[in-house]
Amino acid sequence: MVIGLPREIKDNEFRVGLVPSGVAALVEAGHSVLVEKGAGAQSAITDEDYKAAGAAIVESAEGVWKKASLVVKVKEPRPAEYRFLREDLSIFTFFHLAADLELASELIKKRTTAIAYETVETDNGLTPILAPMSEVAGRLSVQAGAHFLMKAYGGRGVLLGGVPGVESGDVVIAGAGIVGMNAAKVAVGLGAHVTVLDTRADRLRSLDDLYGSKVQTLFSNSLNLSESLRKADLFVGAVHIPGARTPKLVTRDMIKTMKKGVVIVDVSVDQGGCIETIRPTTHSDPVYEVDGVIHYGVANMPGAVPRTSTFALTNATLPFVLELANSGIKTCLASKGPLRRGFNLFDGKVVHKSVALALGRPFEPL
Repeated sequence: MVIGLPREIKDNEFRVGLVPSGVAALVEAGHSVLVEKGAGAQSAITDEDYKAAGAAIVESAEGVWKKASLVVKVKEPRPAEYRFLREDLSIFTFFHLAADLELASELIKKRTTAIAYETVETDNGLTPILAPMSEVAGRLSVQAGAHFLMKAYGGRGVLLGGVPGVESGDVVIAGAGIVGMNAAKVAVGLGAHVTVLDTRADRLRSLDDLYGSKVQTLFSNSLNLSESLRKADLFVGAVHIPGARTPKLVTRDMIKTMKKGVVIVDVSVDQGGCIETIRPTTHSDPVYEVDGVIHYGVANMPGAVPRTSTFALTNATLPFVLELANSGIKTCLASKGPLRRGFNLFDGKVVHKSVALALGRPFEPL
């Protein structure tokens, strides 16, 4: 199989789909890998590194897209890349189609196969490819929030860890999954007062076992959430439902009760977000204000630390890339393992139930 690795063109997206060790594994398995010139530069990976691993360096994105039968990316195709979509092409990347009807329509029209990292799911509900990026995003969420809390950047002027004689800031996290756990880890490390809300008692027990009195755990309901938001200096939205749009847990009325100059970071924005007032932003223009509250809605947060993120992502994706290349797309589609759940679109049909529901299209299982 010919695998293509184009350069990412999303705003300030510096990751790349595979590192040289992943390329070497594919070449050793008998496959060809085409890498767009400079694709790994922002992750500190040179074209020479890819050549040494057995890849062919291609001068243009078009050369990669047209020759590859499987394109491995980090983020969804951008409008400038829609012209490369075609029927005999499969793309393996983060798609988040539940919140992107335009892209879904283009892929369906071109009958391109879309295999989404975020819906590759084990029988017990784990998302092995999403997990490392969720770890990165969770940790970055508190870093970003602490940055924009500084008065020079429009914030309330609160140091989350406080100092002796002055109280620490309050960090409230909705969701105790991988994002929430990692956000809590950093917030606790900074010395903040940390509250985590979730509806899953087992997740709250895990936090209690890890941090004891350093983290306040609360069952997530509208009353507890509203009261927590009123005291928050930083709110992190860490809610995720594989393949589906994120429910809007935080309403505009709740936002109006928050202190002026506080920050909200919605990590779930790429699935629509859990905050009524959130919209996607970019690393070059990351925040905006609603009702005196700073909103951070960057949809590709791990792209800010591409060296770490790219290697963590390849560690997770490579076994599945090898499975696709070695077994073939149709064989993987007919399987019953985690990779099968990654298939969102095939032959112009929506083949993932949650994605179909979010898009308002028929679910057509194969």
